[in-house]
Amino acid sequence: MLEKGLKVKEFELKSYNFSDTGSFGFGIDEHIDLGIKYDPSTGIYGMDFYVVLGRRGERVAHRKRKCSRVGHSHHVTKAEAMKWFEKVHDGIIFQAKKKKKMIRRRRR
Repeated sequence: MLEKGLKVKEFELKSYNFSDTGSFGFGIDEHIDLGIKYDPSTGIYGMDFYVVLGRRGERVAHRKRKCSRVGHSHHVTKAEAMKWFEKVHDGIIFQAKKKKKMIRRRRR
């Protein structure tokens, strides 16, 4: 399913699609782009994909018994997630344009 979603996006994501915790997400406008047949009773709807990357041993932090912390070096970073996406899916990552900061003036 992820492959089909990335194919709709042509394996191109922007850098702001990646979070600092090593996850990434994107959305598509029409579910029929995935190859699903159109059903008039359902209509057309969009779909969001969200991928959470983690290393082996991360279960230690989430298990019920003998729960412990995972070291900072064991967490997945944004750069590692971007590198993984480029390597595994042969994807392209575009750098997002910086938005202009609006200056708000107080009325007196």
